[in-house]
Amino acid sequence: MLRALFLSSALLIVAFSARAEQVTVAVAANFSAPMQKIAQAFEQDTGHKAVLSFGSTGSFYSQIRNGAPFQVFLSADDETPLRIEKEGLGVAGTRFTYAVGRLVLWSRQPGLVDDKGEILRTGKFERIAITNPKLAPYGAAAIEALNKLGLLSAIQPRFVQGENLAQTYQFIATDNASLGFVALSQVFIDGKLTQGSAWVVPSGLHAPIQQDAVLLSKGSSSQAATALLAFLKGEKAKSIIRSHGYEL
Repeated sequence: MLRALFLSSALLIVAFSARAEQVTVAVAANFSAPMQKIAQAFEQDTGHKAVLSFGSTGSFYSQIRNGAPFQVFLSADDETPLRIEKEGLGVAGTRFTYAVGRLVLWSRQPGLVDDKGEILRTGKFERIAITNPKLAPYGAAAIEALNKLGLLSAIQPRFVQGENLAQTYQFIATDNASLGFVALSQVFIDGKLTQGSAWVVPSGLHAPIQQDAVLLSKGSSSQAATALLAFLKGEKAKSIIRSHGYEL
């Protein structure tokens, strides 16, 4: 009896392992922390492994056009996945919004950034970090917000520009810039600021940062890729996404 149970369990494990696949995922840098948690939960629940690469949306778009082997793309905007779909690089009908991001002005120094962002007007800082607006929607949102505040021309000479949000965050974290614009998810966990000081930029100062996912053509026959997109729509993933300060 025990031998039969053992053999049955072993066969189930082998069958489960045989069905498990890897899926290669291009992920916008702002979504690094929640996506790592989602990938862990996804593997536990399905057996499939998500191999994650993080970077700027603009850079990933270029890589995908040049044949990069990504199967799923989690963008920091909604325009790039739409363009990918129109160009035949993505599977039609698979695109959806997985998160809506928030922009924040952040400093590693406690008390430097006030809760109304007045430091931008006083100019009591040397350098301010921003992500390349041509590559990253969060950088474009920061430019739009500064424009609406009438401060862009005064502040622009102080810019330190990162190629993606992870690099921008590092500029601030290592004091290469006194403060800078990053994603709320990078500095807030469960509604609490992890360190330093911050001003959450009012959403009315920039267009909504709607972040879309799309199944890429190279993942059209992958069970793991399809399963990951389905998992992102589930409550377990949504709970992780909300806890990192995103809206749905």
